[in-house]
Amino acid sequence: MDTKITLTQAKQMLTKKECSAKELVQSFIDKATSKKQLNCFITETFESAIAAAEQADQRIANGNALPLDGLPIANKDLYCTKGVRTTAGSNILKNFVPPYESTVSGNLQKVGAISIGKLNMDEFAMGSANLNSAYGPVINPWRSSLEPEKNFVPGGSSGGSAAAVAAGLCLGTTASDTGGSIRQPAAFCGITGIKPTYGLCSRWGMVAFASSLDQAGPMSHTVSDCALMLQHMAGHDEKDATSLNVSIPDYFANLKPAGKGLRVGLPKEYLEGLNEEGMALLQKGVSWLKDAGAEVVEISLKTTKYALPTYYIIAPAEASSNLARYDGVRYGARVDGASLDDLYYNTRQTGFGNEVKRRIMIGTYVLSAGYYDAYYTRAQKVKKLIANDFDQAFTKVDVIITPTTPSAAFGLNDPNDDPVAMYLNDIYTVTVNLAELPGISIPAGLSNNGMPLGLQLIGPKLSEQLLFNVGLTLEKAAEFPHFKAA
Repeated sequence: MDTKITLTQAKQMLTKKECSAKELVQSFIDKATSKKQLNCFITETFESAIAAAEQADQRIANGNALPLDGLPIANKDLYCTKGVRTTAGSNILKNFVPPYESTVSGNLQKVGAISIGKLNMDEFAMGSANLNSAYGPVINPWRSSLEPEKNFVPGGSSGGSAAAVAAGLCLGTTASDTGGSIRQPAAFCGITGIKPTYGLCSRWGMVAFASSLDQAGPMSHTVSDCALMLQHMAGHDEKDATSLNVSIPDYFANLKPAGKGLRVGLPKEYLEGLNEEGMALLQKGVSWLKDAGAEVVEISLKTTKYALPTYYIIAPAEASSNLARYDGVRYGARVDGASLDDLYYNTRQTGFGNEVKRRIMIGTYVLSAGYYDAYYTRAQKVKKLIANDFDQAFTKVDVIITPTTPSAAFGLNDPNDDPVAMYLNDIYTVTVNLAELPGISIPAGLSNNGMPLGLQLIGPKLSEQLLFNVGLTLEKAAEFPHFKAA
């Protein structure tokens, strides 16, 4: 069976009994097996997936089908999965098998979605290229028209999730976004990904990076796929103190192209330094929305230039606190030493990769005595100013359009030893996390060398339905070749 289908198409096929869940799941397992060179999976759960598919077929035959029954997905490897190894892309958790299920992965499991494995990622979600995984880099399934033999990065940290969808290894994936880690790899791999409003999806059972910024979200081929996944992932969770107690709309049922009467903001700060092909794509996006009846107005988000430095103070500070739990005593890897201090040092030296160590050191520094107020407290104040900037903008416009990334995917072996240059990959996405807003990336065009480019839509808090509907307008206009890499 061809895996070049969307989640919603597969759901219709099962409903019409054009195939069985077991046949569907097996076809994606076969595809994943044939594409192992992409290194998308850290842990495969093929046997349990087939068993779950057989159970789904029984429910479907008995007329008791669940909303996502029999649909093969995969989980980013920072979602704790009961009885299945969860590594967060790190050696320090290489043998960790959780005795519990994360809320988000559990929510999808309850409605019949079937996980075929755990997906590769930057270690503890720290990265923009999936080059920081202890289990090796993921390869973008897209090929350049100018350099067809060259391997490209899939983006990060959800690189395994993005590449798996783009390559047709699963119908959709869970992912996480701390500073752009859903939207940026979605753009690099030519798929759709949404970072919801902070707190819409529970963080319980997600391996933490930066707790005030981390947010779960789905990645799949199309807007409708993501809408279908998100409505089942989201919801209030008493186990998560930051979880929003709001009703979740039926995003999928309420989907309809939007444009007429909309006021769309174009922030001038996001145009500064944008390359030629990025600008051309953005202008296309603006034209598509105008053709749909929207009014596009220039706005200013004057604190944009402070977003990256603010993010790279807050995120490492929270990471240094969260990762202090990995000490070799309670769980995870343990490397003994002559003293307790030696045990801590040996375990962390062996278990953590260079990028994780770098961010722990940065975070420890900005939280240290004498520097806390100068860095962390000030960064929190700027974070509030960034949120205020967006609040003011949304009194004038309904939604904001920007590029998702400053460029298309770069080569796997291109020079990448400058961490600051790598951090700039998130320049258009980090503001959304700092302001706790929803943002979606829509695949909208190809670069000069035939690699995917995305457009980002940003909305006010809890405007996911609006983003899906406006995204649908862009998706229909772009006519992106979704399965070219599959």
